[in-house]
Amino acid sequence: MQFEDRTERCLRLAKEEHYCPHCKQKLSCCEAPPFHIGDGLGWGTDVLFICLNDECSLFAGSWEQFDAQYGHSASCRYVLCPGNTEGESMMVGGKDAFKNSELNIEDLQRQNQRYAKEKVATAQLDTCIAEGNLEPVLYLLLDEHADLAIRKRACELMLELKNPACVDPLRNHTFRNTDLEQLVNLAIIELLKAVHQRECPYCAEIIKAQAKLCKHCGKEL
Repeated sequence: MQFEDRTERCLRLAKEEHYCPHCKQKLSCCEAPPFHIGDGLGWGTDVLFICLNDECSLFAGSWEQFDAQYGHSASCRYVLCPGNTEGESMMVGGKDAFKNSELNIEDLQRQNQRYAKEKVATAQLDTCIAEGNLEPVLYLLLDEHADLAIRKRACELMLELKNPACVDPLRNHTFRNTDLEQLVNLAIIELLKAVHQRECPYCAEIIKAQAKLCKHCGKEL
């Protein structure tokens, strides 16, 4: 599932209202566990509606049953898969199960907005050289969540644009991917060479390639 499809789907599901048949409390929209506890297979969805009410009769009343039948501490929570009208009981090992997996609508909205900006910037890469537009290139290089292949393409286009305005923002950015960081550093060196400039080894300000004295820090080069 593509990122934007998943985010939009999760946003839609998080706004749905479903209720537990055992306690009538609203179900929480949560991230699904990787495996179905009953059969070891996946749930077929990355989102589940789960009753997190500790006072629910299903949850509160299952502890003694598990202890008597299996000899260990466990209980059940009511779970409903998206698109279904009837849910099922899922075994849990404690009260905290799934309480940290609730979907946060505000976080999902921020992710969706960020992806929308990435999508616009990616589309602008096709015309950025003809338009002399550094903005989408710089945006993608500074967005740590953007697709790595697209960021590498932006790095190549940065070199073609030959605009030194990108140097300071990129030098002040912390890259999580070391390969991309090396590509950006090499591109900056080549970019500055192309416009007959370089970075002062003492203060890192951009100066003319042929300068003998840095105009910013006064150091002799």
